[in-house]
Amino acid sequence: MIEPKLISYLFMAVAGALSLIATYLAVIEKDLVKAVIYSAIQSTAYTILFYLLMAPDIALVYIPVAVGLYPAVVFFLIKKTERFEESG
Repeated sequence: MIEPKLISYLFMAVAGALSLIATYLAVIEKDLVKAVIYSAIQSTAYTILFYLLMAPDIALVYIPVAVGLYPAVVFFLIKKTERFEESG
């Protein structure tokens, strides 16, 4: 039988790996909309980590700010500029 603590650690490892991959993809992406989506995925993984590390108050604040408000503002700014980053 698998211990609940081990399952928690497994979820933390998966969320940490997911956040690392999403951060890398957001940095190398030339399409700014996709980069914001990767950033939102990374923020969701951090929220899972905060919850599993027994900080639900931080997770409850982090969800609307990092997953909702931040991407909405950045999408608005992208709409005012160019969608694709220029190679230079």
